[in-house]
Amino acid sequence: MSRVVVLDACVLYPAALRDLLVRLAVAGGFRALWSERILDEAFVSLAEDRPGLDPVRLLRTRALMTGAIPEAMIRLTEAELPVATLPDADDRHVVVAAQLGMANAIVTFNLRDFPDSALAPLGLKAVHPDDFALDCFVRTPNVVRRVLHGQAAQLTRPVSTVNQLLDHLERAGLVKFAAACRSGDHPGA
Repeated sequence: MSRVVVLDACVLYPAALRDLLVRLAVAGGFRALWSERILDEAFVSLAEDRPGLDPVRLLRTRALMTGAIPEAMIRLTEAELPVATLPDADDRHVVVAAQLGMANAIVTFNLRDFPDSALAPLGLKAVHPDDFALDCFVRTPNVVRRVLHGQAAQLTRPVSTVNQLLDHLERAGLVKFAAACRSGDHPGA
């Protein structure tokens, strides 16, 4: 599976998943890419869906992400939109980011929005975040375990254990990943 990936807005929306993916990228598990437009989609959706969230904290979270992985930012212009036909033309910018960043995958919950028929000719594929995270665990189980422990240790409101963090990730859609991490089993072990 892919090591250079664009993180779609939908995988940056759930806090626990966003934190896990950023931490895994910082730890060298893969190279993450995004654009201002992708970040805008994620954070505008968060602000709209959860009006009680402090806008200053959302800006801080975004700044921490971009500061942690400055090389993840792909600069887009409208002239760079691809010819690829997608079910939703508004998703073309995600494909452009992948092409400009020389990624070979887009990590997204919205697999139907990125069909193989449109991505394969561009050397891309869409990957569900559960499959992507599981692949990270299979490739680098010790890195993933270290990241999970660090992530859980930094959760203070409420305080969280690794198992509680895995519960959050499971609710966010990482069912296979959470099960593998809990059991400690992974293919090839």
